[in-house]
Amino acid sequence: MGLDLSDRAYREQRWAARTALAAAALALLVPLAYGGIGGVLLLVAGAAGLGVSAVAAWWTLTLRGPVRWVAAAWAVALPAALVALFAATLSWTLPTSVALWAVAVWSGRHALQGTGSPRVRVMRERKAARALRPYLIMNPRSGGGKVGRFALKEKAERLGAHVVLLDPDQHQDVTALARKAVADGADLLGVAGGDGTQALVAAVAAEHGLPFLVISAGTRNHFAMDLGLDRDDPSRCLDALTDGVELRVDLGFAGDQPFVNNASFGAYAAIVQSPGYRDDKIGTSLELLPDLLTRQQGPLLTAHAGGKTLTHPHAVLVSNNPYRTDDPFGLGRRDRLDAAVLGVLGIRVDNAAEAAALLLDSAPGGLTILTATEVVIEADRPQIEAGVDGEALVLPAPVRCRVVPGALRVRVPRHRPGVPERGPRLDWRRLRKLAATVGRTAVHRRSYL
Repeated sequence: MGLDLSDRAYREQRWAARTALAAAALALLVPLAYGGIGGVLLLVAGAAGLGVSAVAAWWTLTLRGPVRWVAAAWAVALPAALVALFAATLSWTLPTSVALWAVAVWSGRHALQGTGSPRVRVMRERKAARALRPYLIMNPRSGGGKVGRFALKEKAERLGAHVVLLDPDQHQDVTALARKAVADGADLLGVAGGDGTQALVAAVAAEHGLPFLVISAGTRNHFAMDLGLDRDDPSRCLDALTDGVELRVDLGFAGDQPFVNNASFGAYAAIVQSPGYRDDKIGTSLELLPDLLTRQQGPLLTAHAGGKTLTHPHAVLVSNNPYRTDDPFGLGRRDRLDAAVLGVLGIRVDNAAEAAALLLDSAPGGLTILTATEVVIEADRPQIEAGVDGEALVLPAPVRCRVVPGALRVRVPRHRPGVPERGPRLDWRRLRKLAATVGRTAVHRRSYL
């Protein structure tokens, strides 16, 4: 008898779907059965407690004085009290329920692999000739001193690069440095520094059609992360100078200001403008947020994107390609950087009830997520505060954000960690259909004799 390998894989997926559904059901039923009517009441109390915590958090951000600190105490103490109450009341069923949910999620994702879930196309790699006159700009303070700690200057020079170290004690125009390097014959530009510096030099490289090298020597290195580079050892990024491939990547612009990650407008952008923000982020935010969230200060924004208008949002984030928003394991990541679209995330919360809805509602009205090729940010004043790749700027209104497809030739090492593959979205309806299937009907059978 022939062995049908595809059918065996399908049976495995079908049973994984059944395991996911059974584990999810048990995760709910075990604590409810153990607690009886008390378990049901606990579940209701937990949902109500999350709503009250969200309201308390909103009051913490929008009020001042003693009321703020009372609200802050509630926002912290209430979730802690709920966890303690659940643990004391449900005993062993609470960790059991958590473990069952973990099994349900893992089994569900495994079941949906290869069942028609949309796959993310990997960015295409192109062959790249070795640069003869690479020019690298390095910030010795970036990332807490990674340039010195990993001997990036010395390694780059051994590989034939000309390296310029920025002077920590004075401001230097990295755009001017990059333009001068091009005029002197550089055939590759690169940066070891934060994403703001990366964007400025990347724009010069794109303008002249030169390859651009990203060295993950910043603090967070979001651009390097989405390129699949090694963020733990930035010296490995220099391998691209001798054994590299090329990725064609989009470049975003907010007005004339380039960005590789995102540009933010609204409350956060206004806060980072404060002189005290760098030294006291929490204190400065708590001081400014009440007036910003209640619109006593800050601009009134209107955003136009993809045929939709966002009226008076508290914050708008425009990203070079969209961030993942439907995958809790991939928040803050972008699946690709060459889709030729901007991601748009807008938030408007006018009261405590809407703050609770953000936490409890699966589709809150105050949250807007979409994509567009162009976003226009308008304001009730001639200038708008903006945070562009982490840099605090003031831009003339209105600000037109756009994306230039494939503008950037990014040189990356042939061998690099890569971008983690995005798992399928957990779709319980599809899992039920898969689990209920009796035979192999969706895939052509092939027998191997």
